[in-house]
Amino acid sequence: MKLSPRDAVGFLNRPDPRAPGILIYGADAMRVAQKRAELVKAHTGPDADTEMRLTRLPGGDLRKDTSAAIDAIKAQGFFPGPRAVVIDEANEFSVDALRLALSEWAEGDALIVATAGNLKKTSKLLKLFEGDKRAYCLAIYDNPPDRAEIERMLAAEGLTNLPPESMRDLTALALTLEPGDFRQTLTRIALYKLGDSAPLTPAEIAILAPLSPDADIDDVLNAMADGRIADLAPILARLEAQGVQPVAVCIGAARHFRILHALVSDPRGPGQAIGTLRPPVFGPRRDQILRQAQNWSLQRVEDALRDLTATDLALRSSTRAPTRALAERALIRLTRMAGRR
Repeated sequence: MKLSPRDAVGFLNRPDPRAPGILIYGADAMRVAQKRAELVKAHTGPDADTEMRLTRLPGGDLRKDTSAAIDAIKAQGFFPGPRAVVIDEANEFSVDALRLALSEWAEGDALIVATAGNLKKTSKLLKLFEGDKRAYCLAIYDNPPDRAEIERMLAAEGLTNLPPESMRDLTALALTLEPGDFRQTLTRIALYKLGDSAPLTPAEIAILAPLSPDADIDDVLNAMADGRIADLAPILARLEAQGVQPVAVCIGAARHFRILHALVSDPRGPGQAIGTLRPPVFGPRRDQILRQAQNWSLQRVEDALRDLTATDLALRSSTRAPTRALAERALIRLTRMAGRR
């Protein structure tokens, strides 16, 4: 039977003991592995591995030994408690063994937890679990976690009663990170706040979030958009020492001003428009971009984009041109433009 996303929450937290097994599949192997781990822990408890109540079988091995799955679900260990058999990377060659195991399963046997990658509707493996009246199949999609799922993840890490602005930034962060990276970030935040009763702040989230590979370029872009011409030279010198190419700075600047253009040109105003940016921005960077959007007029943003487009073409069209000087002059012009009102 198919397990809907709404019903999946309850099943993953409290598996039905009358269900012989479940197939969890999807294109994102990390998310599939996370759901599998949640289900196994909820069914067997945290000590199943050390108490030998958890058996792992590679899906490819079932092709040669079709009775391996039956033996695993029927085997009794020394320790009492629920048992599970995890079959990773199940495929079409695993179908015969899994069909036998599902047909022979009885209450008290180990729960079969099979995982697979992206499956077509015609997949024999998918049809096996969909057609079984007792077993389940759960599709894991690439959609980012919603607020409810984020709140469950936070509760699991002991993070509750977060201020609205912190929840806003964590929701934005979930849209920019891979599921595994986001979960690791929540664990890092929980460790950071251990023993600290003060509410989690957006500034703390920004400090603990993974650094963007363009973080150094962002420094020069913010100095430029803020009109801080005195800060421009030392940041550019640091970028040059790091080997950052002028074209990369120019591309970053154009991307930054396209964001400002989207905010400034929105009839609802920058304050409302910033919540619809994709990818989203959060933390101090959100406040910084919002302040810049309020200080730049639409005409000046469009002038800046035209200047950057011309500079980018000049950087790419001639190898004789002093590329670093061209990029620096363009940034200085835009920084001075930011100072005009």
